[in-house]
Amino acid sequence: MDDMLERILDCIGPKRGATKALAEYLDISPNSITNWKNGHSKSYRAYIKQIAAYFNKPVEYFTGEAPETKKDPAAPSEVSESDLKFALFGGEATDKQLDEVRRFAQFIKERDAK
Repeated sequence: MDDMLERILDCIGPKRGATKALAEYLDISPNSITNWKNGHSKSYRAYIKQIAAYFNKPVEYFTGEAPETKKDPAAPSEVSESDLKFALFGGEATDKQLDEVRRFAQFIKERDAK
C-alpha cells in the first residue's frame, strides 16, 4: 500500500458510513473505495484534489510533496501610493497627507531601531 492511500484511509478512519460519504462526495460507488483498500485499483490518484478538499487538507498532505511556500503576510512588501491612500484615507488622501504619513512612519522606524 502506498503512502497516499494510507493517508486517505487514515482520514476515512473506522467510522461507519465514512466510506459511503466520501464515495457520494466523489460521485463514485463505495465499491471503488473498497477496491482501493484491497489494492485492486489506484484510481484514487485521479480524485486526490477532491479528496483533499473533502478532508480539508492540502493536496501535499496526501502526495507527500513539500507544501507550496506562501509569502509571510508580516514580511515587508511594496505598497503602491494608491493602495496606501485607500488603506489610510479610503482613497481620499492628498499628497501632503501621504507625505506626512511617510515622515511619521520613518520617525517610528528610527525611534524603534534605537
